[in-house]
Amino acid sequence: MAGISFRNVTKRFGKTLAVNNASFDIQPGEFFCFFGPPLSGKSTVLKLILGLETPDEGEILIGGKPVNRVSPADRNVAMVFQNLALFPHMTAGENVRFPLVERKVPEEKIRARVEAVAAKLHISHLLHKPPAQLSGGERQRVAIARALVRDPVAYLMDDPISALDARLREETRVELKRIQRDLGQTLLYVTHDQEEAMSIADRMAIMEEGEIRQIGSPTEIYDTPVSRYVARLLGAPMMNILPAVRGEALEAGDGTISLPLEAVPHGAAHLGVRPEDLKIEPWNDARPGRPATVYEVEPLGGYTVVTVDTGAEKLKALMRGQPDIRLDSAVALSCNPARAHFFNQAGEAVSL
Repeated sequence: MAGISFRNVTKRFGKTLAVNNASFDIQPGEFFCFFGPPLSGKSTVLKLILGLETPDEGEILIGGKPVNRVSPADRNVAMVFQNLALFPHMTAGENVRFPLVERKVPEEKIRARVEAVAAKLHISHLLHKPPAQLSGGERQRVAIARALVRDPVAYLMDDPISALDARLREETRVELKRIQRDLGQTLLYVTHDQEEAMSIADRMAIMEEGEIRQIGSPTEIYDTPVSRYVARLLGAPMMNILPAVRGEALEAGDGTISLPLEAVPHGAAHLGVRPEDLKIEPWNDARPGRPATVYEVEPLGGYTVVTVDTGAEKLKALMRGQPDIRLDSAVALSCNPARAHFFNQAGEAVSL
């Protein structure tokens, strides 16, 4: 296994800045995820590591050694592409064993390695079939197996399970995490699925328009986002973010939410509240402030999503179980200041 580092790496495609001055260190044996919307630069980062693209500026290191001038074949990293890139004239088994055949590994070791990886990914019964006879999900698992069968210094995966149905995707990501832990290898993973990113990564990088906005563990980033962009990118439903006005208290949501000034950092222009931290109670006229109105109730079994209308915007609350909340009823909103997030006019997080 090997660590991977970027030192002020920039990559342009014409006038498009695909990666802008990116720097990071991925530790040996780490499961590291690049997460962001389409065209944020995630896949370009993997191609730069693999050697399919050359940086315009900066330095890439694998195992502490610069590789800018090293060919892809000599970098010894395995890649699972989003488009899979399986050989159509080979069976699934021949595709899986191909990297070992190319490296002239003894047949006995090839057979044992293919059988072990195929069993882990539940494709043993598919090895005799050509890719054209496989479903999209089956082809994706074959492509993953072809990468896992090798012994590279790192694995790179570009959204490798996006074609699977929801249940199989959940099973496969659990299996990938377990396989990576068993192998002890460095794994870099690209996805635009936040649930996938948060559930499998040891650490993750949040990307926007070629720039890395924040790096940390999924829990760190979820609990302490550095900006409104990062805050709204993680979480389902996404974080409620409201303009805030400072008076005798900090008021947001057209006066439906109020926080004491001693709990509010200087420069706070927006209040952020995660749906699970937004508290809903029946309204009574003795309460200060204004009521909100229940706009929609979505029971989802173990929890319920409640949408409330403050008059200025609609907010979402995540409540356990199936609470007795009626449409169009008046409710009081509140949140624990310790669980609130504050952002300045530029969208950057501010704290006490």
